[in-house]
Amino acid sequence: MNTFKKSLLTSLVMAIVSPISAADKTLEPVIVTASRTVQTVDDALAPVIVIDRDEIERSQAIDVADLLRFHAGLDIGRNGNPGSTTSLFIRGTESNHTLVMIDGVKINPGTIGGAALQNIDPDIIERIEIVKGPRSALYGSEAIGGVINIITRRAAKGTTLSTQVGFGADQTHRFGAGLSHGADKWRTGFQINVEQIDGFPSLVTSSTDRGFENISINAFAGIKIGSNSDLELSHWQADGNSEYLGFFGGLLDQDFRNSATTLTFKTSPNDQWSSTLKLSRIEDEIRQSQAADFVRTRRNVLDWQNDIEINQHHLVSAGIALSREDTDSLSFGSGFDIDTDTDAVFLQDNISYGDHQLLLAVRHTDHNTFGTYNTWNVEYGYQVNSKMRLLAGVGTAFRAPDSTDRFGFGGNPNLDPEESKNVELGLRYKANAHHRYSLSLFNNDIDNLIEFSGGTNNNIGKARIQGIEAAWEYNKDAWDVRVEAIIQDPENRDNGDQLARRAKRSLTAAVGYTRSKYRVGMDLLTTSSRDNSAFDNTTLDSYTLVNLTGTYNVSKGLKLNAKVENLFDKEYALAATGAGDYRVQDRAVFFELRYTTNQ
Repeated sequence: MNTFKKSLLTSLVMAIVSPISAADKTLEPVIVTASRTVQTVDDALAPVIVIDRDEIERSQAIDVADLLRFHAGLDIGRNGNPGSTTSLFIRGTESNHTLVMIDGVKINPGTIGGAALQNIDPDIIERIEIVKGPRSALYGSEAIGGVINIITRRAAKGTTLSTQVGFGADQTHRFGAGLSHGADKWRTGFQINVEQIDGFPSLVTSSTDRGFENISINAFAGIKIGSNSDLELSHWQADGNSEYLGFFGGLLDQDFRNSATTLTFKTSPNDQWSSTLKLSRIEDEIRQSQAADFVRTRRNVLDWQNDIEINQHHLVSAGIALSREDTDSLSFGSGFDIDTDTDAVFLQDNISYGDHQLLLAVRHTDHNTFGTYNTWNVEYGYQVNSKMRLLAGVGTAFRAPDSTDRFGFGGNPNLDPEESKNVELGLRYKANAHHRYSLSLFNNDIDNLIEFSGGTNNNIGKARIQGIEAAWEYNKDAWDVRVEAIIQDPENRDNGDQLARRAKRSLTAAVGYTRSKYRVGMDLLTTSSRDNSAFDNTTLDSYTLVNLTGTYNVSKGLKLNAKVENLFDKEYALAATGAGDYRVQDRAVFFELRYTTNQ
């Protein structure tokens, strides 16, 4: 690990605020999520995936889940048309075992289910950092399968104006505009994106299209104070309406609103000490149009982190996190209004001696319902030679029972947290400047899973996920290739069944060819069959999905993007219900014209 030649404050601001220029793409991506400190992907001891701005633009994805599904080990479940409920399963863990953040702020709701990935417009994103494996020692609840940190776009140097117009199948219309300015002392920006899709029938048994409308905003203003401090206020929100079909095919729709507002103050009193204070508020709300039912989360969080370089071998991070959450819900005439307080302290030491790197992390959490809980990580890396690195890690994680678990239908206020222990071995190998390989073996035991039994929720479930992941990347001249594969056994230890909606085998590949004026690419996903649910006998068949993408640089700052989704018009399902399989996008063509100044 490199010592701080400059303050950590400067590095962190550059990592989060500054977009990556074309000249930087030959360098290792810089991340902040794996250890809550700035490091390259190669320096991270945990398995990390970075989805950069170029990949986001080329994909023309409708939401974050569309980006994630083309990476092995990230299984997606979707209830039909765009905007419908979408679930993510990292390495076979549950859909609510993934912590999702916007610029380091947790957006998972305090009610049942995971973060609303279907409502996050990719055009507000600069990059996505995905860390696989337990991270509760650094981030707290939900980080059993991994962490996804969505870094929003910020101002480049000077004034930048951007606009884009997109259209395609199913009466898809997208529009966005943004204006930002970056100066030596201050920066500001505002971006708005509008998406309207008439959609397609949610279920294969239906002929009624179900649509989706989403208006997303990303705004920020920041100022440097003196030579060693920085203050920024940022806000993200998504508002819209999602039409869908109910469990038995009824026509329904709901309004949604998701937002995160953050005030961040960073200062570095000297070259060895950096301090970050973050005050945030998130809101997550859904209101049913056909009834008075609703669900809402409001959460205020104070997160204070201090990073101290003890000497050239030790970087110590210590902090506190105070969360005050209010959740309320009304469903079928009954509901709750619950306040949840969570206080935590964490400590991490990133130790480096020559070819050896060791990370030790621990967190103590005090929850006003289940009491106290401790989590930890121990990770080790050994640089065998200039090409090969060996990795090993053990970590624990937990998910606190949410308000619905405790006070909704079948609620049990005496629930304990779901808990896990993950063991991992890894290898990374750089054959040369063009080829790199990685291999990971993991075993994740999860206990105290919350299941409905005997009319109430109880900690009775157990799961074990064992697997092996492999990846290969190639970059030379005009070609770039990425191949990822996973073989895993997501097993319900109570009955030996395969965990629902999680594949045992999947492979993804991305191939691109770039010239000065254009780029063409192909994305491939192939996955094995999955059980739909523990409550039915439906099997979701294996499938192979191929997308084609193309970009043509019309002139400086002006480009045309095109995509053919589901090239071979494959029929498959990501989820099913009592009324049949949920439908997916058939073969479809999308276009986008994008103009950006200050290129």
